[in-house]
Amino acid sequence: MPDKPHSRRAFLTASGFALSSLLAGCTLNPPQASPVEEGSGFPEDPVAPETREQSPANSRLGEVYQETIDSVAAVQAASTDGASGGTAWVYDDSYLVTNNHVVRGATDYYLRFRESGWLEAELVGSDVHSDLAVLEASTLPDSATALDLADRSYPVGTQVAALGNPFGLSGSFTTGIISGRNRTIAIPNSPFSTPDGIQTDAAVNPGNSGGPLITLDGVVVGVVNATQGDNVGFAISAALTERVIPALIETGSYDHSYLGIGLSDVSPAVIEANDFGNYTFGVYVNQVLPSGPSNGKLRGSQTTTTVRGREVGVGGDLIVRMGEWTIQNRERLAAYLALETTPGDTIDIEVIRGGEPKTVTVTLGTRPPINGQG
Repeated sequence: MPDKPHSRRAFLTASGFALSSLLAGCTLNPPQASPVEEGSGFPEDPVAPETREQSPANSRLGEVYQETIDSVAAVQAASTDGASGGTAWVYDDSYLVTNNHVVRGATDYYLRFRESGWLEAELVGSDVHSDLAVLEASTLPDSATALDLADRSYPVGTQVAALGNPFGLSGSFTTGIISGRNRTIAIPNSPFSTPDGIQTDAAVNPGNSGGPLITLDGVVVGVVNATQGDNVGFAISAALTERVIPALIETGSYDHSYLGIGLSDVSPAVIEANDFGNYTFGVYVNQVLPSGPSNGKLRGSQTTTTVRGREVGVGGDLIVRMGEWTIQNRERLAAYLALETTPGDTIDIEVIRGGEPKTVTVTLGTRPPINGQG
C-alpha cells in the first residue's frame, strides 16, 4: 500500500502505547534484549542441538517451536497518535489473525517474521465482540505457512505453548497447560463478553496478544488475548475463531446472535426467592429489553425481594435448555449462541415459569455495536 508520510513517521518514532491492564497486548518499550543477528530479531542458539541432553517432552517442545515460529509475526499498528504492538499468525494464504484491540484505531499496519524485515499489511476486517481481526500482506516469506486450527475440543490438562512478542521480545515461547475451559472473557467498556474462552497458565504478557496458543502437535487451540494476574491467561477458542475469521475475510465483519435480555446465574438466594420446582441450575432472566428479540417471548423479573440482606429478582424465567443444549450457567448460554446459531435463527428455549416448564420460541437478532464498533 502507498506510503503515508505522517504514519511512517509515527511508526518510526512511536513510544509505548498504554492499554487496559486486562489486555495482554501492546507495548513498544521493551526491556533491553540481548544482541541478535542483524535483520532477524531472533537470537542464535549458542548450544548445538546434538550437544544437549533433552527429555522426550523437552525435545518435542523444541521441535514444535521450530515447526511453527516462522508462521508467527510481530505486529505494529501505527496512527498519528502513536503505535501499538502485538502478534499475528498465518491463517491462510496471505491472511493473518490477530486481536482487534491490537489494531484498533490504527491507520497503518506492519508485520515482521523471523525471515523478513518489516512488511506492510492491510486490515481486512475486525470484530470487537470476539476481539479478532484479519490482516493481509501481499508478500509473505516462503517459510510462513498456515497453522492449523483445532477441529475438536482439547481437555483441561492438555500441554500448550504461547508464541508471541511479549514486551517486544520477538519469537518468545512459553509453555503450560489448558487450565480451564468455557470461560467468558470481558470486553472492556461493554455489557457483552466473549464466550467459550480457554484459560491457560502459560505466561502471556503485553505483546502476546493475537498470538497462537498451540498444542505440542502445532495445532492452534486459541488466540491469546488477555491476562488476569499471575498464571491466568485467556485465549479465544479455535471454535469461535473458525466461525468469525472466514466472515471477516469475506465481508470485513461478523454478526453475533442476540437475545436482548439481562441475565444472572442461579444462586441459592434466587432459588429461595422463586419457585423453580426441582431445578437448581440455569440462567435467570432479570430483564427483557423492550426493543430486543425476546420481548413478549421471555419474562424478566416482575418484582424484587430481599434474601439475607441481598436484593434479588422475583418472577423472571429460568432458562434451562436451548435447542439441544442443557444450560447450566451463563457461560453455557453464551457458548450456545456463539457456536450454534446465527442472527435470524429461530430457537426453542425451555424455561421454568411459575414453577412449570414452558417452551418458547425466539427469533434471534444481531448484537448491537459497541462504541461505534460492530
